[in-house]
Amino acid sequence: MQTPLHLSEAEDALMTPDEIFSLVRSELTLVEKEFERNATDASADVSSMARYIHDGGGKRVRPALLLLASKMTTRDASPSAIRMAAVMEMLHTATLVHDDIIDDAEVRRGRASANVQWGSDRTVLIGDWLYMTAFDMSLRERNFDILDALTQMTRLMVEGEIIQLSLVGNSHITRSEHLDIIRRKTAYMFSTCAEVGAVVGGATVAERQALARYGLSVGIAFQLIDDVLDFVSTEAKLGKPVANDLREGKLTLPLIYLLEQTGEQYRNLIETVMRERGFVSVQREELLNLLIETGALERARCEARQYAEEASQCLSIFSPTRYRQALLSVPRFIVERDM
Repeated sequence: MQTPLHLSEAEDALMTPDEIFSLVRSELTLVEKEFERNATDASADVSSMARYIHDGGGKRVRPALLLLASKMTTRDASPSAIRMAAVMEMLHTATLVHDDIIDDAEVRRGRASANVQWGSDRTVLIGDWLYMTAFDMSLRERNFDILDALTQMTRLMVEGEIIQLSLVGNSHITRSEHLDIIRRKTAYMFSTCAEVGAVVGGATVAERQALARYGLSVGIAFQLIDDVLDFVSTEAKLGKPVANDLREGKLTLPLIYLLEQTGEQYRNLIETVMRERGFVSVQREELLNLLIETGALERARCEARQYAEEASQCLSIFSPTRYRQALLSVPRFIVERDM
């Protein structure tokens, strides 16, 4: 086994986001066409709703991750890799649709959310359609390893949403409870993208396991940075209101660390925002200053960096290639992003 290539050791070799995506740009175009083709096959109403939701944008990190994992083992993206990348994008889109309904969100990626456009009744059905279309596409692969991974991922994601809903408004949530929700709701999808990429790329069992662990760590890092950006970014960059999680009654890692470090001193501030579902009696700047002054935000960033480092170590069993270099670069891209 070769020496692990840590982020700190590989600084000069890491790629920029543009360089990473350039390795799969042509395949991502095919993924978009595959998504479009499946949407076009539906009724006119379903097709227009699916296009509106999908055209909202997004970084396409998840399908890119699947394609890079596939190409790292085969040097080429097969038709199966294209289809499965479209499946993962479809499943991700479905989760966003359902999340917006649950959260009664009005904005998604800078545009009116689907539930504002069409109402929750029709929107929940388009989310269901996206889920079932994705699984129909997956069934055509006739691969039980893929179906097992997708079924487990979907079950864990639904469980994560239920657990999170049971904790809304609870200011006593612990770090371990929050990380459990992150793993279920976000990280397992990243893990499954990497693992399915390995499956369609013909990887060994050891390589599949390594990529699944890599994706899990990347996904945790991704969400922890989201926790930070929810406070420090802008609505223009996020495409939704800032500090939105707290408005919805969800405690995230920076606030968990703030309460750990200060005890009961600021719990009333946090609970007031939750109760009022916004910054009415408490100003966001007041809470942000506390997070900065106590080091809670930086502590959350540091934890994200640790998971990014764990992800890089998972790739040590693979030979050096441009695709391994790209996957090593993804964690840094994630922890350094500002949107």
